[in-house]
Amino acid sequence: MVTMRLLVGIAAFACILPLVAQDESVIKVDVNLVNLLFTVKNKGGGLVANLEKDAFQVYENGQKQEIKNFVRETNLPLTIGLLVDVSGSQENLMGIERSAAGQFFEKVLGKKDIAFLITFGAEAELLQDSTNSARLLRKGLDQMRLSVPLSAIHPGPIPQSGPVKGTIMYDAVYLAAGEKLKGEVGRKAIVLITDGGDNGSRYRISEAIEAAQKADTIIYSIYYADPQFQSMFGGGEGNLKKMSEETGGRVFHVDRRHSLDECFRELQDEMRSQYSLSYTPTNPARDGTFRKVEIKLAQKDMKVQARKGYYAMPDDGR
Repeated sequence: MVTMRLLVGIAAFACILPLVAQDESVIKVDVNLVNLLFTVKNKGGGLVANLEKDAFQVYENGQKQEIKNFVRETNLPLTIGLLVDVSGSQENLMGIERSAAGQFFEKVLGKKDIAFLITFGAEAELLQDSTNSARLLRKGLDQMRLSVPLSAIHPGPIPQSGPVKGTIMYDAVYLAAGEKLKGEVGRKAIVLITDGGDNGSRYRISEAIEAAQKADTIIYSIYYADPQFQSMFGGGEGNLKKMSEETGGRVFHVDRRHSLDECFRELQDEMRSQYSLSYTPTNPARDGTFRKVEIKLAQKDMKVQARKGYYAMPDDGR
């Protein structure tokens, strides 16, 4: 069950948010526009950040759309939700996660950017609410603790039937997207550090993806697995790939050739090399349906990394 501390923290933040002064010159929101953030890579996987508007074509449900706004290397405010797996399979990795994530926050957060920290295992917990302070985020990282089912610590005399529910990854993504990020403007991203296993969530992976899509949020996954547990239970890399690709992100791998620090550096570079475009759909209906979106390039040797679509929600449902 999701801990009450997370829900209370989210509710308190929602009450405070309307009181925060907003600089109206920073962002203008047009509810009739569909906004897409994306990156372009060449055949070797390198980021391409020097293309112009004319290089792109956008299609919604197969119908070509007119691009209204286009920006390279966008400096729109960034909101990051860092979700760290603290289940039993990650116990030996938490020290490295604390250090690398703290350095990432210090380097990636600009003056207008904010981030929050959620850990998840048997429960999900909001350790640091949205802030621009890398110091407060590091303090939150210092509070990370292992989260395992009580039965794993104090096993009872009667064997339990069925799998032990120990990692609520999908619940954590659903809450971060639906409760923390949906009301934000600008660029939004969930960064997951996990081995991808989920064996206790109330929400399904499809519901977690839908929540991220409705919040216009990209999911970046950092696949970080303890070889000891990976060999015993296998990994959930496929789960991470599905969530990331559907929302316009990708999976980074921590292995012998790539440290967690290096993965964070690659993620930082990718966030700084994003394009932003928007269009007014030729189908104006706000009927809640899912619309498939495709960004095409004339150059066949390049690939666009973008979300697969969006939900045409009513104005009061955004």
